[in-house]
Amino acid sequence: MTPEFVVHLGQQAIYLMLLISAPMLISGLVVGLSISILQAVTQIHEVTLTFIPKILVVSVALMIALPWMVQKMLDFMRALLLQIPSITA
Repeated sequence: MTPEFVVHLGQQAIYLMLLISAPMLISGLVVGLSISILQAVTQIHEVTLTFIPKILVVSVALMIALPWMVQKMLDFMRALLLQIPSITA
């Protein structure tokens, strides 16, 4: 196992983590930004107003994206397990 392989594996793992977390992060960002704009326009500065919509939207995004996320994780793990013989040799 070379240092280059370990670095490449780490890069793949970080990329996969970012890719898998993107649907929830982006949906939370969009809802949070839109509620912040709404609060700025209407001058309603209620802190708890952002929590419920964010939780609901992130939960829905998780339910929608979960099969895709699991498939990506399984593909990564399958590729990693298939590489074990070449890593140890």
